[in-house]
Amino acid sequence: MRNTILQLTTALALVTMAGAAQAADCKITVGLVMELTGPAGEYGQAGAKSVEMAFRDINEAGGVRGCDLVTDTRDSQSQGNIAVDAATQLVQVKKVPVIIGGIISSVSIPILTSVTGPAKIVQVSPASSSPTLTTLGRDGKTNGIFFRTITSDALQGVAAAKYAIDKGFKKLSIIHVNNDFGVNMVAEFSRAYKALGGTIVSDTPYNEKQSSYASEVTAAMGGEPDGLYLVSTPVDGATVARTWISQGGVQKFLLNDGMNSPDFIESVGADYLKDAYGTSSGTSPTASTDYFMKNYKEFSGIEPSNPAADRSYDAGAIVGLAIAIAGSEDPAKIKDAMYKAVDPAGAPIFAGKDEFAKALGLIKDGKPIRYEGVIGPVAFDKYGDITGPFRLWKIVDGKVTTDGEMTTDDVNALQAKLQ
Repeated sequence: MRNTILQLTTALALVTMAGAAQAADCKITVGLVMELTGPAGEYGQAGAKSVEMAFRDINEAGGVRGCDLVTDTRDSQSQGNIAVDAATQLVQVKKVPVIIGGIISSVSIPILTSVTGPAKIVQVSPASSSPTLTTLGRDGKTNGIFFRTITSDALQGVAAAKYAIDKGFKKLSIIHVNNDFGVNMVAEFSRAYKALGGTIVSDTPYNEKQSSYASEVTAAMGGEPDGLYLVSTPVDGATVARTWISQGGVQKFLLNDGMNSPDFIESVGADYLKDAYGTSSGTSPTASTDYFMKNYKEFSGIEPSNPAADRSYDAGAIVGLAIAIAGSEDPAKIKDAMYKAVDPAGAPIFAGKDEFAKALGLIKDGKPIRYEGVIGPVAFDKYGDITGPFRLWKIVDGKVTTDGEMTTDDVNALQAKLQ
């Protein structure tokens, strides 16, 4: 009898160990298409690390149905055609149920129109702000599978125009990247800026990764502007700004959200950016914000102030929770669950292992949750857009510092007034 009990106990232990090993081997793969190199490489590197951190936190909380969330990360090289090839591989070969990416709109849009939209695979962009993405949804071209954790440039353009007027930019020259993001951002800004009494003396597009932008800067300097509105990315933007300064351009700048970058400031030189101002999609601080700011650099080696970092963590967290709510890797169920992860009627959930453990318990019990992220509480509309405040910032002693905020209500009221 004693031998029989011993044999049963040993067998039971082996079964338990085998089950544990199987659970440890269980993985749910999410595709990441990020701009790890190229003009937007700084953003993509931060974004990838943020998603990995969110997945680590969920895995340490118990994982999704006992499985670990893992990423299959591909480098778009900041180019749409390369991004499409990478996304195609992830969807058709790796069979991922979700793609997070890209960072910039000129990467996210071709992924959406060529890969995820037709395949009905959920796509979440942490930082693509082009109004075109809303238009695609409104025109029924996205199958409702696109979401983003950043506000549209249709709103940021209004906020930037008001901030420009408030800071004394009465006559502006504009130099902008010649892609969907740059063209749309400038269009929305220009409409609002002119309505508020501003004058645009020149509007000059440029193509990315040129060795010189001297001709574009020369064209932009006509008309004696009292400042330059530069819509760019850190590497190209620094080259444009240095050329502007070297040709005698007035050292007063208005910058887009992507120029909130230590690399840009260091490359141009803090002494030349004493009158530099900008706007970014803002945050409504929560316990998640505090957690992220305290822990992200240790995890990633990257400053948490990187423009794509905070909202990329939220993208990863929402995707992970949505997969848990869906109860499967069926993209259609995950799409519906994206809304349930931020259910206004749900119990508040914040970032980090302990909070995610609480969320997974509630999900298991069939109870609603509301993830309130690093950028604040968000809700998706039917096109996958969010609304939120805008941060107004300036560069002081080589550091980006907050100068104020435009609330969601402020922006919406101004938008309505200008229409």
